[in-house]
Amino acid sequence: MAKKDLSKRRIWQDYSGANATRAEHNFYDVFKNAFKNTNYEIVPKPKDFTKIYIDVKLEPETQKQIYNPTEKINKHGISPDYKIINKKNNKILFVEVKRQDGWVEGKPRSAGRGNAHERSNKFFTPGLLKVLRKKSKINNNHLPFWTVFFGDITRDPCRVREITLWYDSYKDHYYMWRDATNAEGVLNHFFIKLKKLLD
Repeated sequence: MAKKDLSKRRIWQDYSGANATRAEHNFYDVFKNAFKNTNYEIVPKPKDFTKIYIDVKLEPETQKQIYNPTEKINKHGISPDYKIINKKNNKILFVEVKRQDGWVEGKPRSAGRGNAHERSNKFFTPGLLKVLRKKSKINNNHLPFWTVFFGDITRDPCRVREITLWYDSYKDHYYMWRDATNAEGVLNHFFIKLKKLLD
């Protein structure tokens, strides 16, 4: 690791250590502080895709068979939780942060029945993946998004296996934030495994 990278690493490790007494870190605050005086910025609820469905062309026969409201649809799209931007080259990594219950000690298996993790998989669909790739400018060998899971789902034996299979060889694109009182792990994951995609 280059000397300048080690220096940056100390900055995020110092931030993590200084805030270790907090009950639970907030993803946005962690990265907003880590990006101070850098070329990186975290933006909550980005509006890049709030209209992507409006201009989707349908086959004439399909158009005839669906409801066609008289009022114009002005907003129909998606909004990731965050985007991380390298302001030097405008490369973007979109971020979903999913908190979910899970099956852990002292809870019944049904405690893991939530589906927030499944809903996050919309970014894997061919059409959305194409749209996200174009906007992000990230190399097509990688995903243009990162999903951070926290809560009991990160220790649920069933959900952890599901997520591991889904992401397959893209394991750097998800993170199980098991100890949200400690920001070092999630920061290390970004700076070591994902930041290079934005350079």
